[in-house]
Amino acid sequence: MKTSARVVLALASIFFSCLTFAQSATVLYNERVVVIDEVLPDASDLWVKPEDLTRINDFELKPQGACLDELCIPVLQDRDSDMFVTRQDQGWFNVTELANILQQSWVADYGAGVWSFGGMPVERRAFFQSAEAPDFLLPDRDGNLVSLSDFAGKQLLLLTWASW
Repeated sequence: MKTSARVVLALASIFFSCLTFAQSATVLYNERVVVIDEVLPDASDLWVKPEDLTRINDFELKPQGACLDELCIPVLQDRDSDMFVTRQDQGWFNVTELANILQQSWVADYGAGVWSFGGMPVERRAFFQSAEAPDFLLPDRDGNLVSLSDFAGKQLLLLTWASW
C-alpha cells in the first residue's frame, strides 16, 4: 500500500473514531432529566463517563466500586469488564449493567437516545420492612378530599380497580 493511502486511511480512522464518541443521551430517573453530552456507542447498553454516574443516580465510582451511601457494587476498573471499559484513555461506566445487578427496571428508545430507569428495589426495602403505607390524598364519593392519615389507628379497607 502506498504511503499516501496509509495516511488517508489513518486520518479516516481517527475521524470516524471521533464520531463514535459524539453521541449524547437523555436519562430519566427519579424525577430527573439528565442530558449526557457524550456516551460510548453501544447497541444495547448505556455507557457514560464515571463523573456522569452521580448526576444520573447518585452512585459514585470509588476504588471499591460503584457506591451509594453504604451500598457498594464491586467494579473492576483496572481492566475491561461488563461494567467498566477504557477507550481512548477515557473510562466508561455501564449504567444498564449496574441497573441489572440492582434488579432495577429500565427501558430505552435507542433511536432517540433516551433511557428511563425505574426505582431501585434496594431503596424500597426499608419501605416494605416498615409495613407502613405512604400517605395519599383521594376524593371520596362526595368529592371531599380524604387522606389515609385521616384514618390513623382505625381499621381500613381499600378497594381499588382498573379498567385495563
